[in-house]
Amino acid sequence: MNKRKKHGQHFLTSTSIANYIVKASKTTKNNLVYEIGTGRGILTPILCKHAKHVVTSEIDKKLYHYTFQKFSKISNLTLINDDGFKITQDFDIFVSNLPYSKSRIAIQWLLQKKFLNAIIMVQDDFAEKLLRTTKDRRAISVLAQYGFHMKVIKNVSNTNFSPIPKVNSVIIEIKQHHIIAKELIEIVNKLFSYRRKTIQNIAKNFGIIVKSEMRLEEMSNDEIIRLAKKISRI
Repeated sequence: MNKRKKHGQHFLTSTSIANYIVKASKTTKNNLVYEIGTGRGILTPILCKHAKHVVTSEIDKKLYHYTFQKFSKISNLTLINDDGFKITQDFDIFVSNLPYSKSRIAIQWLLQKKFLNAIIMVQDDFAEKLLRTTKDRRAISVLAQYGFHMKVIKNVSNTNFSPIPKVNSVIIEIKQHHIIAKELIEIVNKLFSYRRKTIQNIAKNFGIIVKSEMRLEEMSNDEIIRLAKKISRI
């Protein structure tokens, strides 16, 4: 089963790391777990042993049929062949070895959800963007740091995947801080498309007056969010 390039899939092969992820998720028999990206199913049966119920989605049809044949008899498991980010699904715990191409989409999606705990694995350079606090922050940095409490809990070598990616990965624990509406996420992304301008000039693009010669890089995350909220109320 080769890598599906359009989905950016690299399959986790380490059972010990899979067990570490599930343990870190703090899943109990009271929890509904949602997993996006079933892949070959290395996490799925372990999650089922600990959870009340597991819903796992896989967009790739061949992978879906592969895991369906292996796991369809597990009573507390629902397997879905669809884009997991487009499914309306409530959950307590979110777990995912995210496809590299979907990391940003996943974070913006998760910012809009209510949950107890999330454990994700992403490539290390994307994790660096999420946690960046310097002047060259991105919109995703501001959004993630405002919406979540995040902590890197484990570094994972690229040799733990098949096919082997060019980069290493990290496992991140995420606790919810604020739920962020889709509209606010879109505004923050739009603000950063004008990042070279002063706040005064950026505000004009949204039809509001803000007397400030500061630039986005000089503002705190909270100040950027407050500006976005002001724009959203127009």
